[in-house]
Parts: sequence; structure tokens; C-alpha cells
Amino acid sequence: MHLARAIPIIRIFSEQKAREFYVDFLGFTVEWEHRFDENFPLYAQVRRSDLILHLSEHHGDATPGSTIFVPMHDIDALHAELQRKDYKYGKPGVETLPWGRVLETVDPFGNRIRFCESPKGE
Repeated sequence: MHLARAIPIIRIFSEQKAREFYVDFLGFTVEWEHRFDENFPLYAQVRRSDLILHLSEHHGDATPGSTIFVPMHDIDALHAELQRKDYKYGKPGVETLPWGRVLETVDPFGNRIRFCESPKGE
């Protein structure tokens, strides 16, 4: 048996605000979008590097206010990139915790993404 990596589903309420945050601010690209018809909720896949997320406007998909933990390397480069974008609704910093250096950002729907770089050598 082999288990593949999980793809978190993130509940969103506004396609415009989701694009502003995930694409314009965090630098994800939209890989595909799906709607059952023209006047139906959006379901989309976004990717940045190896991180894939599903964004869903569907009522039954996911719970607003969830948290995703994302292991990564070079958190200082991500921090500098986000600072340069000067996003109006969030100016995340980097915090040093016992398990690593963490940059936490919150999307417009209350979902948190915790990017974490483990201490060197671990």
C-alpha cells in the first residue's frame, strides 16, 4: 500500500478575494477550475512549488477557520517576497518557536497557513 500526499480543501466565500490572496499575494498559480454550470460555486486547484490546495465555494466542503501546516525551506525568502507585495490585509512576520521558524498568514475567510522551516540539521 502507498498513501499519496494529502491535498487540503480550503473553504472560500469570494472568488475575487481568494485570487487576490492565493494568487496575487502568496504566488500560487491556478491549475484548473470547475463549476457545474455558469451560476454555481467555484472549485479550483492552486499550486506553488509542491504545495497543492483545493479552494471551494461549496457549502459542504471544509470548515472556515481551518489551519494548514506547511514544512518548507528558506522562510526568509518567502517573508521578503511577501513584504515586498505590501498586501493591505496582512503583513506576516517570522516567529522562532521550539519546532522551527514560522510565518503564519490568514486568508480572507479565516483559514490559516503556517509555513515552517525546521531548525537547521533536522
